[in-house]
Amino acid sequence: MSKPATEAPVVTRFAPSPTGFLHIGGARTALFNWLFARGRGGKFLLRIEDTDIARSTPEATEAILTGLRWMGLDWDGEAVSQSANAPRHAEVARQMLESGTAYKCFSTQEEIATFREEARAEGRSTLFRSPWRDVSEADHPDAPFAIRVKAPLEGTTVIADQVQGDVTIRNDQLDDMICLRSDGTPTYMLAVVVDDHDMGVTHVIRGDDHLNNAARQMLVYRAMGWDVPVWAHIPLIHGEDGKKLSKRHGALGVHEYQALGYPDTAMRNYLARLGWSHGDDEFFSDAEAKEWFGLDGIGKAPARLDFKKLAHLSGQHIAVMEDAALVTGIVDYLAAAGLSPLSDSQLTALGAAMPHLKERAKSYPELIEKAHFCLTSRPIVPDEKAAKALDPVSRGMLAQLTPHLQNASWSRDSLEAVAATVAEANGVGLGKLAGPLRAALAGRTATPSVFDMMLTLGRDETLARLGDV
Repeated sequence: MSKPATEAPVVTRFAPSPTGFLHIGGARTALFNWLFARGRGGKFLLRIEDTDIARSTPEATEAILTGLRWMGLDWDGEAVSQSANAPRHAEVARQMLESGTAYKCFSTQEEIATFREEARAEGRSTLFRSPWRDVSEADHPDAPFAIRVKAPLEGTTVIADQVQGDVTIRNDQLDDMICLRSDGTPTYMLAVVVDDHDMGVTHVIRGDDHLNNAARQMLVYRAMGWDVPVWAHIPLIHGEDGKKLSKRHGALGVHEYQALGYPDTAMRNYLARLGWSHGDDEFFSDAEAKEWFGLDGIGKAPARLDFKKLAHLSGQHIAVMEDAALVTGIVDYLAAAGLSPLSDSQLTALGAAMPHLKERAKSYPELIEKAHFCLTSRPIVPDEKAAKALDPVSRGMLAQLTPHLQNASWSRDSLEAVAATVAEANGVGLGKLAGPLRAALAGRTATPSVFDMMLTLGRDETLARLGDV
């Protein structure tokens, strides 16, 4: 007898259907599985559930893999294709048939549909009970058949769920579900169980829309004498209005968040907090999340998207990220958003400016906007607001400032002292000089500190831009 699942090394899995992009809810499910496994030295596996041939596409599979890679959720081994395991699924169905825990059902789709229509019309349960359950082999017709598992007819099935608590299902509400169709293809409900068992999955962490499936899937585990995994069914994500997520709530796919310019570290932090908590901690690293994450911290109520919280967390992560990582993130963001890439010289300038940009920026687009002064080239064309700051009096002050800058040592203290001297000589505060300086150096009114810009641009470029105005 194998060890109980709770004593075995932790193995989790993410099993998306390749019928579209990686949904934000799916990304959170993958993250929870990843954190749970990684924090316990276990394995995180990926299975593409592509048994719905009509709807599954290679493009959707690639979109899911791309989304997971951007999220930084690395999986162990190769991604498994569920459809490739169809012979194994069929083999298990036949094993159940041989052991007497499943049976051949010769009822046709038309007969089942007729039964349900009549049941609805008469107000009876539409749960189909096959008349072939206890018919001996000798009385079977020579006709196509499905293989159904034998569900218990009395008593209850208890789903011991780590999030929802014990969920009790009356067995008379369970049907003898089909495991192998009459055309020889396995059903999704059988395939999931066989794959999870064969992959050694110990913990099934998934959306609570699968909760009812657990009771039916347990029929297969018990019929085969396999250990039932630890169940953890997590509440779905709702919009800010508390309703089920839809396009009206904004970005639904992970790729959309990348194209909006949020760092992957911020997305992991935000999604981890979406339905899970560790005390009052809001901002944390991957290492802390792996250490802290547990199923007991997942709430029962649906989580709500909060874009303000995401932006706030994003700003906190940008502030502590390495400058090189931010430059790489911006390169990836521009590609994801379909925007023009930066040149090598612009990337170099961006890296040099980054220490002065990342405070208070909440996204990559904001970083790029703040970096405009070092990404643009002469002649600087001021926007409408900046142009107003370059009146004749202001230009006169800049003309006075220029010779002082030519002789100043290029340090922050020296530059601040020179600017203060010129402002005082004109009987104005430093702010009155900073406005036209911003306009001359960046062509904008909202920029990093003028001294940070001057240090980043260097003496020659600073003087050249002042000379232009």
